[in-house]
Amino acid sequence: MRHLLLLCLVLITVSCGPGKEELLGETEWQRKTNAMFKDASKSPLKKKDLKRFKSLDFYKYDSIYRVEARLKRTPDSKWFKMKTTTDEETDERVYGILSFELKGETHQLNVYQSKTSTAFGNMDKSLFLPFLDDTNGETSYSGGRYINLTIPEDDIILVDFNEAYNPYCAYNEKYSCPIVPRVNYLPIKVEAGLKAFKK
Repeated sequence: MRHLLLLCLVLITVSCGPGKEELLGETEWQRKTNAMFKDASKSPLKKKDLKRFKSLDFYKYDSIYRVEARLKRTPDSKWFKMKTTTDEETDERVYGILSFELKGETHQLNVYQSKTSTAFGNMDKSLFLPFLDDTNGETSYSGGRYINLTIPEDDIILVDFNEAYNPYCAYNEKYSCPIVPRVNYLPIKVEAGLKAFKK
């Protein structure tokens, strides 16, 4: 039995040997994010940063930042131009308002729908949740972070701040990134998801 365990350890070591580096990350989402950033065909990183890339800097996973939010839809909301970090603007509307409990307090955030996603009818059910919090400019990116969500069948939607990610312009200024509306500020420290990128 002991010999069998040793053999298994050897096989694991060989499979993670120099040919293939093991993807770093505490969760599946972190590992997938690292895999995408490592892939030169998809990564937003500059060439010089990609060369020495090993892993992004994540906060430790914490289940308190995985919350059930109540979605109040706003079907009559108007389309508006959301400003970006460049001269471009994106057509968005407030799809609804999310209400949830976090750190003993009730918070609200607007969740947005892109006009380009509605062009696909019911096929695209993606929603965009940008937010600001008190870690911005300290341990997280100064411009805020984003979370991708899917339109739920009912009025409950799971928001996992452990999957909060930085806009691409945090890594490379050539990208045009939506600027987080000030109304989506959380007056707490959300120590979950991606930290600021150290260039």
